[in-house]
Amino acid sequence: MPQANKTVMGLGLRHPHYRQIIECPPHEQISWVEIHPENYFGGGINFKFLEKIREDFPVSFHGVGLSLGSAEAVSAHHLQQLKILIDQIEPFQFSDHASWSMSGNAHLNDLLPLAYTAENLDNLCRNIDQAQHVLGRQILIENPSTYLRFKQDEMTEWAFLNEAVARTGCALLLDINNIVVQGHNHGFAPTDYLDQINFAAVKEIHLAGYTPREIDGQVLYIDTHGEQVHNDVWQTFTYAMAHYNPVRTLIEWDNNMPDLDILLAECAKADAIITKAQAQGAEDHAA
Repeated sequence: MPQANKTVMGLGLRHPHYRQIIECPPHEQISWVEIHPENYFGGGINFKFLEKIREDFPVSFHGVGLSLGSAEAVSAHHLQQLKILIDQIEPFQFSDHASWSMSGNAHLNDLLPLAYTAENLDNLCRNIDQAQHVLGRQILIENPSTYLRFKQDEMTEWAFLNEAVARTGCALLLDINNIVVQGHNHGFAPTDYLDQINFAAVKEIHLAGYTPREIDGQVLYIDTHGEQVHNDVWQTFTYAMAHYNPVRTLIEWDNNMPDLDILLAECAKADAIITKAQAQGAEDHAA
């Protein structure tokens, strides 16, 4: 199976592009792909396409169903389904979200935010530990996009995530779009977030597009993954690459799916930012 390079571009693999990627693998633009594993449980035609694509590209799993932030334990059945798929596809990495979407028998079609409290941190860490034990590997947790703050918050989001890393040994998937969305909605500078997060624990970055919406006279940024990456997200990504070592970077697009060429052009923009930052870093070091 192909092996992923740490510093190259990846693409969120979606069904409209299966055949095109198989027939003409875009090796010049990307070196790995990422899937939502829940879409491939139980086999089927999607699984057959995935088996073929993994012959050309290393695969990363980005889960959406573990509900790591729930007060209850992670579903043992869901973990077993993940483990079966991991054994079949052999992804080089697995990630999920610092959020919740399950309570009892209710499964919600969204990734809901957590109040950043000591109790919720305990729940998150317990579930990360359980997932890492069953899957037999380190997992990455992604920072969420949020549209409100909780009065119960006892710490910042970055302190919450940093502590989860320290207590469980997990790593981070840093979604730059989500940071920009939160910065706008809650009134802080995205670069302040980057300065406080434990970037040494970041093993992957996501770039995506948000959608501005006016609600009661105020513009809210909504994390839709349905547009090209906005300039403020590119600027924040540029800041990150100028200050920290590059990591695997992914273009993520889920709604209003464009032609593959548009996605690959987004990958090229990100790659150019990484390349420029590396060149500047080498120049500064030589000086």
